[in-house]
Amino acid sequence: MIFHPVKESEVTIAIARAFLNHLEYCATSDVIIVGGGPSGLIGGRDIANKGLKVTLVERNNYLGGGFWSGGYFMNKFTVRAPAHEVLAELGVPCSEAGEGLYVADAPYACSQLIASACKSGVKILNLTLLEDIILREARVKGVVINWSPVTYLPHEIAALDPIPLEAKVVIDATGHDASVLRKLEKRGLVKLEGEGALCIEESEDAIVERTGEVYPGLIATGMAVASVYGLPRMGPTFGAMLLSGKKAAEVALNILNYTGIPVS
Repeated sequence: MIFHPVKESEVTIAIARAFLNHLEYCATSDVIIVGGGPSGLIGGRDIANKGLKVTLVERNNYLGGGFWSGGYFMNKFTVRAPAHEVLAELGVPCSEAGEGLYVADAPYACSQLIASACKSGVKILNLTLLEDIILREARVKGVVINWSPVTYLPHEIAALDPIPLEAKVVIDATGHDASVLRKLEKRGLVKLEGEGALCIEESEDAIVERTGEVYPGLIATGMAVASVYGLPRMGPTFGAMLLSGKKAAEVALNILNYTGIPVS
């Protein structure tokens, strides 16, 4: 096999053009999701599958969050029924480890979830840091982003202005940090209780139940929900993350008054 000849400059031009088109597309969205863990990915997938425009912002250079590694550097994770049905939907094999408890391979599940989100049409901006939010008329209308590496530069050379991305709905899927919600708390618009100590049974049910709109235009999903309401964390069982993400998608579609026709 012989590769087709190309100039080095052609490679650079191809990347630059494709990314600029990508960024222009992401400038306005129906929904922006901040955080590329399991809640953000499954929620984004479900929304994009309805034909809506979804941009997902992730501060790391990889997606999946803790979903990649499972528990305590053991790359297996658990879900409790009925969340194993989501794994089946993704084509991820799992085995029953006890009554109502299932165990699966973390890299397999994470890669399937990422692929599923991308196939649905979710657009990804990784290595992208949330700097602030757009607030207009007492409603969250988007986010302000910058390159994640900026935070590691000396202050003298890190004065790089961020850029805004507009959206009709923003979802905070940043996990324990609740980064989007913290921007509101800093302005005195919401009060976060901070997550409680680990209690798997109580936490999973409560997180899914309390997933919803916390402030006009802003939905909390996953562990960000625990930080809002002082709910316990649940450790390396991810069923609530998946089901919370799916519920966040339903809430977003309801806010957008989705009727089967893309609103963009």
